[in-house]
Amino acid sequence: MTSITTRALLEMKEKGERIVALTCYDALFARLLDACGIDILLVGDSLNQVLAGAPSTLSATLDQMIYHTTMVRRGTEGGRAMVVCDMPFLSYQVSPEDALRNCGRALKETGCHAVKIEGGQPMAATVRRLVDVGIPVMGHIGLTPQSVHALGGYRVQGRDDAAAGRLKADATALQDAGAFAVVLELVPAPLASQITKSLAIPTIGIGAGPACDGQVLVLHDMLGLNDQFSAKFVKKYAALAEDVREAARVFAAEVREGRYPGPEHSFGK
Repeated sequence: MTSITTRALLEMKEKGERIVALTCYDALFARLLDACGIDILLVGDSLNQVLAGAPSTLSATLDQMIYHTTMVRRGTEGGRAMVVCDMPFLSYQVSPEDALRNCGRALKETGCHAVKIEGGQPMAATVRRLVDVGIPVMGHIGLTPQSVHALGGYRVQGRDDAAAGRLKADATALQDAGAFAVVLELVPAPLASQITKSLAIPTIGIGAGPACDGQVLVLHDMLGLNDQFSAKFVKKYAALAEDVREAARVFAAEVREGRYPGPEHSFGK
């Protein structure tokens, strides 16, 4: 089984092979997704909302990310998926040296293959510092959730010519700094296509149209587990929230009626 590496991702772009990514936060799902051939498992700081119930990603901590990334990496031992740790707010923005310390800790303690950081041109020097010491970096531009307040909410980015120009410059700056891939989030499809064609490194889209080299979704959204969230770019491939509720209702009824556990679920001497 061939592992997914940064070089493998570049080769996939060169060959026109689409890259498949999903968020993942624990060992069980990691094992299932890896067995299905998912290329990248992103331990997103979205876990702060999806699992912890927080209103945004901003309060996610480095310890939290390391804990969940360690679980995901454990679930992919011997597998092929690349595991990427999303670096949380203020773990890399203070200075390149601070970023080096925190990203290095993430790689060392979790065994992940790469880190992801948000931001374009202002983060280029930080990306270069990390790459120079051997830490693979995935960039992230467009709607960057850690900057949601500065951006005025969860809105599509790059709609006017000036904003589009900045995003193109951001993507180029990240590539020049050594990033091996870049996430494009909530970017108009024509602009995402232009950026994708202009780069030698892969683009991973989320709400950025079909022309990106790969696509990523939040696992719980894709599975229909988080049925309180919907967005235009999210396609739900299952409706597991209702399956969970129904299973729990049946379990509760059987316990209350004395039908569970039955003889087949009980031990004798």
